Amino acid sequence: MRAFRSAHLSMGLGLVALSAVFISAWWLSPAYKVSSFAVPKAAPLVAEAEWQPFYTSRFASSDLNEFVHSSSITGLPDGGLMSVWFAGSREGAADVQVRGARFDAATGEWGDELVLATRESTQGAVHKYIRKLGNPVIALAPDQRLWLLYVSVSVGGWAGSAINAMHSDDLGKTWSTPRQLVTTPFFNISTLVRSAPVFHADGSMGLPVYHEFLGKFAEYLYLSPTGEVLDKMRISSGKHSLQPTIVALDEWNAIALLRYAGSTHHQILASRTQDAGQTWSEPYPEDPSNPNSSLAAVVTPGQGMLVAMNDLEDGRFRLSLMETNDEMDFWTPVIELDESPDFEGNPFEPEVYREIIGDKFRLSSGPRRQGLLDEFLGNLDQRVCKKNGCDFEYEYPYFIKSADGNYHLVYSWNNSFIKHISFNDAWLKERM
Repeated sequence: MRAFRSAHLSMGLGLVALSAVFISAWWLSPAYKVSSFAVPKAAPLVAEAEWQPFYTSRFASSDLNEFVHSSSITGLPDGGLMSVWFAGSREGAADVQVRGARFDAATGEWGDELVLATRESTQGAVHKYIRKLGNPVIALAPDQRLWLLYVSVSVGGWAGSAINAMHSDDLGKTWSTPRQLVTTPFFNISTLVRSAPVFHADGSMGLPVYHEFLGKFAEYLYLSPTGEVLDKMRISSGKHSLQPTIVALDEWNAIALLRYAGSTHHQILASRTQDAGQTWSEPYPEDPSNPNSSLAAVVTPGQGMLVAMNDLEDGRFRLSLMETNDEMDFWTPVIELDESPDFEGNPFEPEVYREIIGDKFRLSSGPRRQGLLDEFLGNLDQRVCKKNGCDFEYEYPYFIKSADGNYHLVYSWNNSFIKHISFNDAWLKERM
C-alpha cells in the first residue's frame, strides 16, 4: 500500500513539474515584434454635391423558432456582406449552431440561413467533448481569406471556453476543418472572442479576447496570417472588464473600449496603445453609461469614432449610436437605433406589445421576410413575454466600415432576429 501511494505521489509530482515546465516555456517564450496596423485605404472620393444619404435596416436571420444572439459581419469583395451568429433553443444549449447568411448588394436583401458549425462537427474536428458553442466572429483578411472564429465549451460554463478557427479561401463557399487555438497554458480554457479583429500591415491578425475564469479581463491575441498564435498582450486586469472592441486610428495608435462588469460605476472603459497593440494603458472610465453590456466602435473620417452601445445604467432596452473624437472628451448622440417606447424600459401588456413590435418588424423585414410577421407575432408568448409582461431588448452590437466606405452594424433584436443597419457618411453628416 505504501509503495502504491508512493508511486501515485511520484506521478503527481511529475505532472506538476511537467506543467511548470510547460507554463514557464509559454510565458518565457520570446515576444514577437508586432507589425503596424493595416490602415484601410480611403474609399473613392465622391463630390459632396453627388452624395446620396442612405440609411437602411434589414433582418439578416429568418428562423422563427430559435434564440439568436452575438452576431458579427464582414464585407466581401463584390460589395456583398456575410453575417454570422449563434442560434438554438436558448443560450448555452447543446443544440446551438453557428449560422450565417449572405447579403446580396444588387437586391439589397439577405439570403437563406446557412449552418456553418455545430457541436458535433466541432467535436469531431478537435477530438474532444464539446458541450456548447457561442460567440462567432467573421472577418475578411487583407489576403482575401475569410476567417470564422467561435467559442466552444467542453466543461463548465463560459469560463471554460476555447476559441476555434475555420477559414475559407473561396469567400465562404467551402470551409476548412475547425481547429482550436492554444491561447493559455492552463488547460487552454477561458478565452472568449466577441469583437472584430484588427489586421496588421504584414497580414497578421490582432484578435480582441477576454477571460472569465479567476477574473474578468481583456487581452490582445496576436495571430500569424495563417492563424497561429504568436503572442498575447494584456489590455486590462482584475474582475471588471470584458469584450474589448478595438479601433485603429493610424498605423500605431488604437483605442480599446471595454464592457464594464463591476459595481463601482456603470461606465464604459477605455485603454490606449501607441505601439500597435504591444502595450496598453490602464483602462479608465469614460462618460457614457454601460449596464454590463457589449459595445462596438468604428473609426470615422478625421480619426473620430462611432460607438454603438446601451447607454443605460441598467437594462438593454435602448441601443444608441454616439460620435466622439479620438480624445473622447465629448460624446454626441447620433440616433437611437432601437428603443422601448417606455423611457424606463418597463414591460408592456401583450396586446399593446404585439402592435408595437409588429410595426417595428415591418420596418426591417424587407420583402423576403415580410411573410413571417403573423407567425412571429403568434410566438411572442414563448419568445419575449413573461408573467410580468413583454420587454424590448437590443444588445451585442458589432460594427464595421466596409471597403466602399459604408457603415454596417448588426445586433440582437429582441432575441428573435439579427438586425442589420447600414448607412453612409452623407447620412451621418446630415444627422450631425
